[in-house]
Parts: sequence; C-alpha cells; structure tokens
Amino acid sequence: MSIQIGALAPKIKVSEWVQGRPIDTTQEKGNVVVAEVFQVNCPGCFLYGLPEIINIYNRYQGEAIRIFGLATAFEDYEKNTLSNLKMLVSTGEVIGETLKALQNYGHLLAGNKLPYSIPFPVAMDVVVRESYPITESRIKDFIEANVEGYRSYSEKDKSIIFDRARQYLDLKKYSAKTFEEYSLRGTPSTIIIDKKGILRHKVFGANNDIERMVQNLLQE
Repeated sequence: MSIQIGALAPKIKVSEWVQGRPIDTTQEKGNVVVAEVFQVNCPGCFLYGLPEIINIYNRYQGEAIRIFGLATAFEDYEKNTLSNLKMLVSTGEVIGETLKALQNYGHLLAGNKLPYSIPFPVAMDVVVRESYPITESRIKDFIEANVEGYRSYSEKDKSIIFDRARQYLDLKKYSAKTFEEYSLRGTPSTIIIDKKGILRHKVFGANNDIERMVQNLLQE
C-alpha cells in the first residue's frame, strides 16, 4: 500500500548503509527526518537535489533534525547499483548520464569527481528482482498509487493509462522497496517526516521550498 501524507511513516527500507551512522526513521521521535532519495545515474540529483539538501544540513547543525541520503533504482539498473554508490561515496567519482551532464556544465574536478562531498549518512534502498505476475489488480493498484485523480478520467483515457502501465510493468525488472512504498514519482525526491513520525511531505524535483517546510516542522 502507498503511504499517504498524514500517515505514520514506516521504517525506510535499507539494504546497506555505506556512509555514516544508520538512522531508523521509526526511532527518531522528537526529530524532523529528511531523506533525500536519488539515483547514481541522475544528473538532476547532483546538480540540484543533493546540493539543496547539503545546504540545509549545513545550516541546521545542532537542530532537532536528521538528514540522510537514500540511493534507489527504478531505471538504468546496470548503473544505479550498490557498487557505483560505494564508489561515489568513497571517491566522489560519478558515472553515466551524471558524468556527461556535470562535464557539460563544468561541474567536475579532475578524475570525474564531484566538487562537493555528501556530509550525511547514505544508504541503498532495497532493490529486488521482480517475481510477481502482472495481473489486472496489480496494474490497477500501480495506477491508483501513481496517477492522481485516475478515477475521474474518461473511460477512453483510463484505457490508455492502463495499457501504458501494463507496458511499463512488463519491462520492469526490479522493485525498489522504499521508492515504491512511498509512491515516489522520480528522482530527486525528498521525504520529510515530522517529530511525531508522521509523513508530512513528499517532494519531487528540486524545490526551493524544502527549507521552509523544514523550518515549519522544527517549530512545531
């Protein structure tokens, strides 16, 4: 089931912590929790998403807030791997489309390395090979979780959406547990949980409003 805004946030699924102290999101009552979800092969994550969260991390040192990065994979599975994440964290080296984009913008140091380091804990999402059959009910569940207002669409549009969802699921090789449980739309995405453990925000893309959201929750 998709986790809705206003619901108690379940423990974020992690296959391995590759940097920093592990964070159990269900044991952080009294702290605002911010999880920055990214892919290793995601240029926007490194141009916009991660720098924004790093700035927030640096500004709110000593406050009641826990920030960590969660690498996931919903595409390009051969690049968005645990081994490439470990290389990124240990050496700063980037790969794939991230490498190409940052080279084009002149944002890399020698050796294809990021000009910044990730200062907070980093983990890998639980990514498992698909084993479930593509049934009609599964397709409908997927659509309900990912297409807002689906039931209000015309029957013709519903049929088009259904066919596209089926094609996507037919080609889908793996499932990323946290990415899917939180029904994230892509990367970068930011999961924000309040001091009571309630999911308050799911933000897709770079968003200059994240700091305001964090400030408001810190004041509650």
